Amino acid sequence: MPQIQRALPPYQQVIAHVRGQIESGALSAGALIPSDRQMAAEWGISRATAQKVIAALRAEGLVETEHGVGTRVRELPTPRHASGHDRAASVRRSGRIYRQGEYARIISAAVAPAPADVAEVLGIEVGADAIKRVRVTYGPDDVPGSASTSWFRGEWAEQAPQLLVTERIIEGTWAYLEGQTGVSVASGQDRISVRLATEEDGELLGLELPAAVKVSRTILRDSDSTAVEYGVSITGPGRESVYDYDVSV
Repeated sequence: MPQIQRALPPYQQVIAHVRGQIESGALSAGALIPSDRQMAAEWGISRATAQKVIAALRAEGLVETEHGVGTRVRELPTPRHASGHDRAASVRRSGRIYRQGEYARIISAAVAPAPADVAEVLGIEVGADAIKRVRVTYGPDDVPGSASTSWFRGEWAEQAPQLLVTERIIEGTWAYLEGQTGVSVASGQDRISVRLATEEDGELLGLELPAAVKVSRTILRDSDSTAVEYGVSITGPGRESVYDYDVSV
């Protein structure tokens, strides 16, 4: 029988909050995060729990502790791959998609015939018009970390013309669509797999072939379970994905 899941444990909620501040730039490199004493007072948790939070952030490579000074945000945190869930949560939380130091370039944006997998997800005919946007995301070192292709219904070209412009949409494509069409994203799903990189993958990410890439297929749906966006993202070596979950139930 289905059951209501309990919320994340307190220490995981604090970790997620501090991590979000680091990734959004609210806590920049070199900034001190709250001490265990401050954290305990602010969140109403024990100092032991606060110390657990700091230890977890340190293990993730986000912070480092300097004796007699405190715990600082690391200059170069471990590069991460942002899943569809990460991007959606970031928009809802801070209005931003990209983490501190990251930026993106739109390589192409045009109407294209929908391949079979895109047609199946969007509920259109194979070969029908669909909007295709290709984006490469770069890290603070200007090295490409991921490349993604987003697909939308071709019928939205008139209502949401920015989807066909090779410029970033600051609030994110699906948030932009909400404003232009009234379609609201209510849920999402990430499907993750691994395969060998193609020549096109190698060119986009600057990979020396043969190389493996992680493939994330993201489907964002409205309240009627109709697909709003179908995205396929590839990530090369050197980036990790981080997922928090509750296993207490």
